[in-house]
Amino acid sequence: MIPLYALVASFVLFRGMGLMGLAYWNDWQISLQWAVAVMLLLGASAHWGRRRADLVRMVPPAFPRKESIVTVTGLLEIAGAIGLLLPAVSKAAAVCLIVLLIAMLPANMYAARNQLTIGGRPVPKLSVRLLIQLVFIAAILLASPLFHIFL
Repeated sequence: MIPLYALVASFVLFRGMGLMGLAYWNDWQISLQWAVAVMLLLGASAHWGRRRADLVRMVPPAFPRKESIVTVTGLLEIAGAIGLLLPAVSKAAAVCLIVLLIAMLPANMYAARNQLTIGGRPVPKLSVRLLIQLVFIAAILLASPLFHIFL
């Protein structure tokens, strides 16, 4: 839930900066790009911090090398956050981030079904987790050049 809160709060902050006269931030899509980057970087930070063991436990038993998976997904989140902000690779970064979120879904489903915790707090129920994933995917689509494809 914390990445969702970070997404919303940072979007409000960046849009507010734009509305206060900082021209760069006076564009909802740029504000959303930065908010998604903040969300991803916050999420990635858990891959090496106190919550790392919780994330390793979230990886379903069928997957080998759980610690490596957690490390790689954290690095991919960082790369995606940076890529989304770079116009030359923003579209590719958005596609890769969406694929990453879909690929990480089994871990989120496993955690919800087994009532695991992250940082001592229960993970959201599966229906809530799926809704959050859809919000993240929508935010990535809206923040990227892919948004214009669907118009």
